Amino acid sequence: MSPEPLALSMFGLLLLGLFMGHPLAFVLGGTAVLGAILAGKTMVLGIVINRVFGDVLDNYTLIAIPLFVLMARFLSDSGVTDRMFEALRLLLSRVRGGLALAVVFISILLAATTGIIGASITVMGVMALRPMLQYGYAPTLTTGVIAASGCLGILIPPSIMLILMASYSPLSVGELFAGSMIPGVLLGLAYALYVYVISVLRPDLAPSVEPDEKIGRGPLLRMLAFEAVPPLVLIFGILGSLLAGIATATEASAIGAALALVIVILRRRFTWATFYGAMLETGRTSAMILFIVLGATAFTGVFNITGGLRATQEIIRSLDMEPWMLLTMMMVIVFILGAFLDWTGIVLLSFPIFLPIVQEMEGVSLLWFVVLMAVVLQTSFLTPPFGYALFYLRSIAPKSVRTGHIIRGVLPFIAIIVLMCVLVALFPQLVTWLPSTLYG
Repeated sequence: MSPEPLALSMFGLLLLGLFMGHPLAFVLGGTAVLGAILAGKTMVLGIVINRVFGDVLDNYTLIAIPLFVLMARFLSDSGVTDRMFEALRLLLSRVRGGLALAVVFISILLAATTGIIGASITVMGVMALRPMLQYGYAPTLTTGVIAASGCLGILIPPSIMLILMASYSPLSVGELFAGSMIPGVLLGLAYALYVYVISVLRPDLAPSVEPDEKIGRGPLLRMLAFEAVPPLVLIFGILGSLLAGIATATEASAIGAALALVIVILRRRFTWATFYGAMLETGRTSAMILFIVLGATAFTGVFNITGGLRATQEIIRSLDMEPWMLLTMMMVIVFILGAFLDWTGIVLLSFPIFLPIVQEMEGVSLLWFVVLMAVVLQTSFLTPPFGYALFYLRSIAPKSVRTGHIIRGVLPFIAIIVLMCVLVALFPQLVTWLPSTLYG
C-alpha cells in the first residue's frame, strides 16, 4: 500500500477504535500493528520495539511525571487548600460572585503546585460545588468555573503536559515552563474577570453571600497569608530551582514531592494509609500516561517508517498557504481533536507532523507555537463528548445538577480560551519574554 492511502487507513482505524470505546493506548498500539500489516512491512514492528526502549524507557525526563503526580496527591492530603478556600470564601463573601472568584484564585494556586487536572477539579468540586449551589449560584456558572479553573494545571507550571511536550521536542522543560507562565496566569485572571462581570450584569447567577460567621478582615488576611506559605514554598522550591538552572526537571519534581511530604507531616495529616493511597494513585495515573506514550510511540513509529508521516507533511506543505493560515489550520485541527482525544494522544500524534513544518517557517518561534498549542489544549478537557473535566465533575455533582448544566457552563470559558489563543497569537512576547529574560 502506498503512503497516502496508508495514512488515511491508519487514521480511519484510529477513529473507529476510539468511537467503539476502546482505551486510547490499545487503539494506538493496535492501529500500529494493523498499519504494518497493511503496508506489508511487519518487520518494522521490531524497529518500533527498539524505539520504545530507546526513546521512552530511556527518557529520564519522563521520570518527572510520577513524581509530580505524587506531589499533587501529598498536597491534596495536607488539607492546605481547604483552609485557604475557607479564608477566601469569608474574605470575598460580600463581593458579587465572591465564591466563584475564590474558586478561580485557589485553582490558580493549585495549578502552580499540582499540574494534575483530576486532582484539582475533584478537590475544588468537593469544597465549592455544594456551598455555591446552596448559596443560590446558578448550576451553569458553578460547574463552568470549577471545571475550567481546574484545567489550568496543564498550562501553569509545573505541568506534566509541558514535561511530555518538552521530551518530544527540541525545547527544554525550563523554557516551556517559563513560556507558559504568563499565558497561564492571564487565562486564570480572564476567568476571574468574566466571573466578576457576569456577576454584576446577572446578579441572579451569582448572588452576594452574607458570611455565616463574623471574622474581621485582619484575622482573615493573616489566616490566608499563613495558609498560603506552604504552597508558595512548594512553588519556589520547584520553579525557583528549575528556572534558576539549579535543578533539572526530574530533580525539581523530586524536590517538590519531598517538600509536599514534609508539608503533610508538619500539618499532622500523615498516615500510612494515606501514604499507601498516594503511592497507589501515582502508580495508576503514571501507568495510564505511559501506556498511552508507548501506544503513540508505536503508532508514530510505524506511521513514519512506512512513509505515512512524510506523505502527510507533504500534503500540508502542498496547500501553499500563508504561514499564519497554516498555523491557524493546525490549531483548528488540535481543537477538533480535543473533542475526541486526550491531550497525551494529541501531543504525541501531532508533534511529529507539525513541528518539522513549523521549524521550516521563517520568523516563527517554536516555543511560541508549542505554548500556543498548550493553550488550545485547555479546550480538550472541556469540549464534549469526551471532555475529561465534564466526567470528573459529573462524578461528584449532586443529581440536581444535570449534564446539560455542566456543558452549558463550560461554553463561555471555551470562548475565553479561544480569545486567549488570539491574544497569544497577536502578541508572541507573552510567551517569549520570560524565557529570553531568564535564558537569553
